[in-house]
Amino acid sequence: MGFHTLDDFNLRGKRVLLRVDINSPVDEKTLLLEDGSKILSSVPTIREIVDRGGRLVVLAHQGRPGDYDFIPLNEHASYLSRYLGRKVRYVDDIFGGYALKAIDGLAEGECILMKNVRYFGEEQASKTPEEHARSDLVKTLAPKFDLFINDAFASSHRSHASLVGFTTVLPSAAGRLLEKEITTLAEVFQSPKRPSTYIFGGKKLSDALVAIEKLAKNESVDHIIIAGLAGYGFLWSLGNRVGSKTEELIKKDLTDEAVQQAKRLWEEHRHKIMLPSDAAVEEDGERKEYVVGSLPERAAVLDIGAETIARFCETVMKSKTVFLSGPPGVFEREKFADGTKAIYNAIIESGAFSVIGGGHSSAAANKFGLMSKFSYCSTGGGALERFMLGKPMPVVEALRESAKRF
Repeated sequence: MGFHTLDDFNLRGKRVLLRVDINSPVDEKTLLLEDGSKILSSVPTIREIVDRGGRLVVLAHQGRPGDYDFIPLNEHASYLSRYLGRKVRYVDDIFGGYALKAIDGLAEGECILMKNVRYFGEEQASKTPEEHARSDLVKTLAPKFDLFINDAFASSHRSHASLVGFTTVLPSAAGRLLEKEITTLAEVFQSPKRPSTYIFGGKKLSDALVAIEKLAKNESVDHIIIAGLAGYGFLWSLGNRVGSKTEELIKKDLTDEAVQQAKRLWEEHRHKIMLPSDAAVEEDGERKEYVVGSLPERAAVLDIGAETIARFCETVMKSKTVFLSGPPGVFEREKFADGTKAIYNAIIESGAFSVIGGGHSSAAANKFGLMSKFSYCSTGGGALERFMLGKPMPVVEALRESAKRF
């Protein structure tokens, strides 16, 4: 992989700076965390560092300045303490005097979580690792540490100060989560066992089109299933009526350029692409299904229909690699969870090497108690998409350069 991992360093007594991505959904009314799964994903690396005698300081972000979910990390520290079974102290400072004193006072096996790193004004500036290394954040903190670990895969497509700045001045390594993400996703996108099936659901077709096109041109990709609102958006691009309420949402998402891209993809790769043939809508509080082309004028599609479910599941059951990004329907509503449940269960029953990615995909898996039955659940959103497209990942590149330097 070209970068160091935790296997390459002795951690006993060393001061270790760890960057994680524990950015979590927040309730807009209470400003409390709604889900701790992202926090849980960082626990294996944290546990290993403290168990091996490291003196651990954790940097993380939550939200963006100006947004409602831009909150302190004290609740995140409570989640970490509960998951680890040991105290993780929250320090309401990043690199001021209070923070430096807390770092100096760390004993072997202790862990502290610092203030939301995005309170540092230059954190989100898109600069090179060398430029970020000259920031106050890096210049102040780096001399306090022996080693920098980056485990923030979900942010690995960003070149922010706390993500890449330390790699130029400290020996650096990937944490267990980042290491696992890279090796697993490489298996899915670069050398999948065949037949291979890639499923795109969710709301936005525009976000998925570039990835779909990349996969369609890959000879090792056998099937691309497009479901959810994305699937009906694709059908609409091809001239199908899918209900005016559905089309209102589609038109907010798709530009004329995206519509033309969908048409071109269908012309060139229709042998790989599978689209819905029927749909479920709500009528008088009940689920009602219609064939595409006969949907009521004002319909709002909420799930794929039974014929589509059967066809998609048949393909999935024959696959040896399955990747899913985005649920096929509005799984939060019981009457419209049929498609999501059926496809998730088909993936599991197929015995295929299975990876799901994206927050809504994970939320559905959690809701149905299926998370542990998939081969892997990726924490990435934008990072996952960038990896899928084969584009450079700033964090990974920075770690590789650091491995050459140290």
